[in-house]
Amino acid sequence: MTKSVVAYLALGSNLDNPAEQLMTARTAIRAIPGVEIIGTSSLYQSPAWGSDEPQPDYVNAVIAVRTTLSAHDLWLATSGIETAHGRVRDGTRNGPRSLDIDLLLYGGTAIETTDLDLPHPRMHQRDFVLIPLIEIAPFIVIPGRGSARDCLRRIDPTGIQKLSHNTLWN
Repeated sequence: MTKSVVAYLALGSNLDNPAEQLMTARTAIRAIPGVEIIGTSSLYQSPAWGSDEPQPDYVNAVIAVRTTLSAHDLWLATSGIETAHGRVRDGTRNGPRSLDIDLLLYGGTAIETTDLDLPHPRMHQRDFVLIPLIEIAPFIVIPGRGSARDCLRRIDPTGIQKLSHNTLWN
């Protein structure tokens, strides 16, 4: 019997109907063998940041999964979902995208490879990750960084807003 692990995924999109991108991504995640969705945050809208070029606001969410996949195999599966949603990796950092899925946490595991860093190395700096993460895991600790709540206290979360209830998402 393969041991299961709880992992957290951040989803974001700011192109091609972002809320729909997240909904279809969640459906695709649900279909990955060895993955069970056990928690889903609300949808949040936040301004794009980190780019010199103006771009549309993002829609973001965090999903908790229980999985028997390795961290690397889960990352590969979610990367395939990004590609299927039209994600183009052209080396541009913080550019607009149809779908971004980041593996934030995989149990309490710390991993540093050429493909994957866990916990996600910048999650503690991002309100659009921390707020939905805390919504579904209020007492979560980010290894090496402390509680997600403490991380959120150290940044300015202005600009992020919870989207009104979406019956298709919840």
